[in-house]
Amino acid sequence: MNAAKITDEIMKRRSTDKTFMVGLDGLGGAGKSTVAEEVRKLLAEKGVNAEIFHIDDFIHPKAVRYNDDYPQWEQYYYLQWRYDHFLEAVAGPVRQGRELPPVELYDKDNDTYIVKSIQIPVGSVVLTEGIFLQREELEGAFDYMIYFDVPEEERLRRVLLRDGYIGDERAIREKYENRYFPAERFYAEKYSPAEKADTVL
Repeated sequence: MNAAKITDEIMKRRSTDKTFMVGLDGLGGAGKSTVAEEVRKLLAEKGVNAEIFHIDDFIHPKAVRYNDDYPQWEQYYYLQWRYDHFLEAVAGPVRQGRELPPVELYDKDNDTYIVKSIQIPVGSVVLTEGIFLQREELEGAFDYMIYFDVPEEERLRRVLLRDGYIGDERAIREKYENRYFPAERFYAEKYSPAEKADTVL
């Protein structure tokens, strides 16, 4: 239902003579990546080319984002993402109708970057899913912003099932309580993302 609603809204708002930038914002475990993929498929069925970017592909290496000079939540909020590269390599060129330069995407298995050449024809839809997309660093990057508003307790239930790579249930809870949830609460209080988005799900 959410994917169909988003797809309908995109079809109403986009034009064929420019590429349309869509942000799918939401906190951890809100279901953003799943819906983004469903929207991409629905757009393809309508003959619209869509590309998906994950903001987590634009993060700093571990040596930068895990800096113990700062509390864990500050590491996550302030040191995690390479917004400058996302703007220079994706959002800026798309908005200006230019070809994308080589894009550096994070390779989590090797803690390094894979450089890709990505062609996005004019008239495409670019779906960017991730957390904190309404921060001031990304202001003006998107034509249409969706916010997935899911209660923290529900998101915790989901990540306990999903994030086994962190460790057992205790380890997952500890990481979310120390690193992720405080940063998410800070973002929600500072930016009121559910109020500012074009569409809230």
